[in-house]
Amino acid sequence: MNSKLAKFRREMDTAGIKAALITSQINQFYLTGFAFSGYLMVFPAEAYIITDPRYSEAARGAVSSDYTVVVPKESRVSLVRRLLSEKNIRQLAYENYELTCPAFAQLVESYPDVEFLPLDTMLNRLREIKDKAELASIAAAQEIADAAFYHVLKIITPEMTETELAIEIEYFMRKKGAQEKSFDTVCVSGSASALPHGVPRAKRLERGFLTMDFGAKVNGYCSDMTRTVVVGRADKEMKRIYETVLSAQRAAIDAVKEGALCRVVDDAARSIIYNAGYNGCFGHGTGHGVGLEIHEMPRLSSLAGESRLLSGHVVTIEPGIYIEGKYGCRIEDMIAITPEGCLNLTKSTKELIELF
Repeated sequence: MNSKLAKFRREMDTAGIKAALITSQINQFYLTGFAFSGYLMVFPAEAYIITDPRYSEAARGAVSSDYTVVVPKESRVSLVRRLLSEKNIRQLAYENYELTCPAFAQLVESYPDVEFLPLDTMLNRLREIKDKAELASIAAAQEIADAAFYHVLKIITPEMTETELAIEIEYFMRKKGAQEKSFDTVCVSGSASALPHGVPRAKRLERGFLTMDFGAKVNGYCSDMTRTVVVGRADKEMKRIYETVLSAQRAAIDAVKEGALCRVVDDAARSIIYNAGYNGCFGHGTGHGVGLEIHEMPRLSSLAGESRLLSGHVVTIEPGIYIEGKYGCRIEDMIAITPEGCLNLTKSTKELIELF
């Protein structure tokens, strides 16, 4: 049996759920391994992919025998209503974290005799813990991103624009086998590097810090890395900032282990940055989970409460220092938590690189 479907059914059973309607493509893909447009209906003993002729043939060839692919002659709504009636089920679980208010209102209107049960974070919690196949996909995506970093180091010129550099990174990753980029590539230089998620400009690279934040996607799974290099030569303060960020990142990675409080990992990085005199210059969390989406749970943040790292989590460690109107520096690796400790999936050098 599909292991992810089996885990979901165990969670359904614990919650007393007899039927679940999955409408978000991200969770449909997680449970089936196939991307399609339509509904996924999960019962204790059956699961139905309800789609249209555009996807039916590919679905039958791609999904396991745990799923029945159906192209309904009636509407999807009518088919779901009929399935619920045949099984004498009057309650239906739905993805309340994924549906908009209008979409939920339409759902209620379509099934007036059904009681709706929220799935809340059930699927999100399952997606937090990666199995070996998921980890292999993330590692493959990161391997492509690492290769892209070394590639652009060889071809960057002073005449390149930030936009051209971002395009080169994305093109290289696609050539190396990435399905697509895992998020909009960040390539910002000079004063723009003070913007943690700055947008690449059609402007030649400025002297100073150049921050590149990018990732690839393989088998639906994302990678995420950041490297900051220097266009020109780093002055004394830039070197101090870079070494502070690198020390903060190393301290956070050292704090990563199964059972570690997420806020403690964040504090390991933040305290080094603040104690170095950069209080207020690190405005985001130290990291986040990565998987089918680029931002997943857990969050490595001072606001993480009692959230802990678990074996199977894959998280980023990405402290930074940003001096408004001047420049910024961030270094980011992806870390897989294991029973023995952790594994750094990012292999790119973190030495201070000066270009031109």
